[in-house]
Amino acid sequence: MATSDIKNVTIIGAGILGAQIAVQTVCFDFRVTVYDSAEGAFERSVGQFEAIMSTRKKGPAVPIEKWNDGILKVNTVSHMAQALQDADLVIEAVPENLELKRKVFKQMDELAPPRAILATNSSTIPVSRIEDATNRPEKCLNLHFYTPVTGLNMVDIMGGSKTTPETMTAGKQWLSAIGCVPLTVKKEIYGFCFNRVWRSVKRQVLYMWADGFVDHKDIDRAWMLAYGLPVGPFGQMDINGLDITYQVEMSYYHESGEERDRPPKALKEMVDRGDLGVKSGKGFYSYPDPAFADPDFLK
Repeated sequence: MATSDIKNVTIIGAGILGAQIAVQTVCFDFRVTVYDSAEGAFERSVGQFEAIMSTRKKGPAVPIEKWNDGILKVNTVSHMAQALQDADLVIEAVPENLELKRKVFKQMDELAPPRAILATNSSTIPVSRIEDATNRPEKCLNLHFYTPVTGLNMVDIMGGSKTTPETMTAGKQWLSAIGCVPLTVKKEIYGFCFNRVWRSVKRQVLYMWADGFVDHKDIDRAWMLAYGLPVGPFGQMDINGLDITYQVEMSYYHESGEERDRPPKALKEMVDRGDLGVKSGKGFYSYPDPAFADPDFLK
């Protein structure tokens, strides 16, 4: 499939990142349909965009007026079959659970037209572990997005064991067509390109915090001062969602089986309490006015 053949894009899963992918795509004149099993999921996620932009002190790469108009152009539907009936490209953005993703891919394969490319927005899991749930492994891809609502328009792209060069090319060209930079992974690796680098940072700082070596605020101060960024690792985890962070870290732990990869108990306790970051109003910081946004934080 050529990029010019991709006109209808379907997102399965309207969490905060799935919603961002949908809006980023529709801003570049693709027809976008979103399905989530939870009613109102897209609208709830969109409601978090302002807090995310405020926390990162940065908006989308497209003009904010275009982004806000794009939100209104996304078509949300209440049945998966309706979402998939005309799809040229389908992106799954459900929680980081292999069996759940395999179940969803099977449904996508059964309901989407034979021409459609099937992609997973998984943060870590190679599509090679999902592709055999379909009858089109040659059309399966990893497309892992970051935070388009803050202009972080890069996407890890990786093929599976049977993905054709044509599918990879179509994926990369489509990413460029929606204003994103493809980060091509040439050989399968758990966690892909930048996300694997980011995961190394997360593991180390979570260990330092949970075991009481350094306060999380000082780690963030160091990061912000060293790189001139508006947010540090703990603030970024709050933006991403601590439930998502925990799921991703557990995915790495299940992959390696090594105790050093198990996320700290203190992180799970935060998730169990409902302290999920920006989306819940409290995580490592309190929102909408986190301490790291105060100019005195770096003094």
